Amino acid sequence: MLAALIFDIDGTMAETERDGHLVAFNDAFDAHGLPWHWSVEHYSELLQITGGRERLLYDMARRKETPTDSSGRESMARALHAEKNRRYGRIVERGGILLRPGVTRLLREAQAAGVRLAIASTTSRVNADALLGAQIGRDWQQHFAAVICGEDAPQRKPDPQCYLRCLEALDLDPDEVVAIEDSPNGLAAANAAGIATLVTRSVFFASHAYPGAMAVCDGLEDPAVPAPNLAGARPARVDLAQLREWHAAWGEPVQAAA
Repeated sequence: MLAALIFDIDGTMAETERDGHLVAFNDAFDAHGLPWHWSVEHYSELLQITGGRERLLYDMARRKETPTDSSGRESMARALHAEKNRRYGRIVERGGILLRPGVTRLLREAQAAGVRLAIASTTSRVNADALLGAQIGRDWQQHFAAVICGEDAPQRKPDPQCYLRCLEALDLDPDEVVAIEDSPNGLAAANAAGIATLVTRSVFFASHAYPGAMAVCDGLEDPAVPAPNLAGARPARVDLAQLREWHAAWGEPVQAAA
């Protein structure tokens, strides 16, 4: 039985990477007088690395304007990341980032049906609070039975640590929940924790394949393609009833062709 939905945040609940984090990173570089500018194409490559500070460190290792020693680069990355988070918060406060279509609807459907909500994200808690506080309300955490952010699970996706800790906080088994993700690393993390996963592709991962996903769509209000072992037509949108149907069939053995 489906007892909980576990949401990723960045890219899944909102297009935060394109509309927020990338803009804020470039603003932070300007504020620190650095001649850097991450293009959409370069940022798309950097998204293969999970975690904003981790992306910074990866990129900084290839730039001449950074300290040569690891401790110096780490200190510089912390300062840039903190500046980026401040600027991201301002973007969110101005209403520059909205929840993706269908997210609010699905949250309400789950709550009305007694299905618990949770978050398993590698984003920092301050960024989660900025976005969800602006879009759901300052009491947003009261709507979620568990909230696992980057500070709570330092092993980044595709490592399953954040999902395993979320399951522990919910006191549920993997087969009692569905994860909602947007990226290959997110899907890999949820799958490694044994969780059936719906992928709602974000703009940076629109062309990726998602083997192992329970179903894939471009958004909750768009047609979804279920995994080959799940029977039924492609639904016009993803709602709680459809998730329950897929989840119930997900663990069933695949029937061999006659």
